[in-house]
Amino acid sequence: MSALPDAFRRLPLAHRGLHDLTQGRPENSRAGLTAAIAAGYGIEIDLQLSRDNQAMVFHDYDLGRLTAAKGPIRQRDAADLAQIPLLGGDEGIPDLPEILSLVGGRVPLLIELKDQHGQMGESCGTLEAATAAALTHYDGPVAVMSFNPHMVARMLTRAPDIPRGIVTCAYTAKDWPLLPEAIRTRLRDIPDYDATRACFVSHDIADLDRARLDALRSDGSTLLCWTVRSPQAEAEARKRADNITFEGYLPDFPA
Repeated sequence: MSALPDAFRRLPLAHRGLHDLTQGRPENSRAGLTAAIAAGYGIEIDLQLSRDNQAMVFHDYDLGRLTAAKGPIRQRDAADLAQIPLLGGDEGIPDLPEILSLVGGRVPLLIELKDQHGQMGESCGTLEAATAAALTHYDGPVAVMSFNPHMVARMLTRAPDIPRGIVTCAYTAKDWPLLPEAIRTRLRDIPDYDATRACFVSHDIADLDRARLDALRSDGSTLLCWTVRSPQAEAEARKRADNITFEGYLPDFPA
């Protein structure tokens, strides 16, 4: 099992970069990542797949919230996506190799692979392959994670030396209305942690008192949490979590 570098416990992680639309820094933008690096924070980013099977740094499945375009990101080629401006900024959607070059190992980079089929089932492996290929020669502190444990398992096969984690939460019916109850019940207990040879979980801040998390930490797992939006919430989260993913304020660096 690959160990999570210490920097992932030491430096707060800027959620989708240090984004701030009032400063011209959209989510998952070069500007937001550059600002996080300048401030000394770690970075969390998201990956979606383009039509030509490139790993694109973008959170949503649809372009509509974050750009003036409409429709699934999966129906556009990478070159086309690069020309679609992010709302609130002056840049297009970047791909993973470009972002790896921009970060250049200066701060820890936490990469979330978004589930591509909506049901947390078996993956075709295309996004995992693109991610692994981009990371082949990357030397900086980096880790990958996904809500979908099948994708984490594929990253174990594709890039066994890259630390892996599972994104987790309470899987309530309210938050996951399209996910069958049986799947929600199963994933809630994080049953795939050992099989994927994960070394961390990134868990919802609203559910940190779960006994399963205490057990994982007792066995040596690192517990990250998302998404922290105030110093008060951070103080509570740090009573249980080893580190935070944050947005909307600037956290101090732990002593």
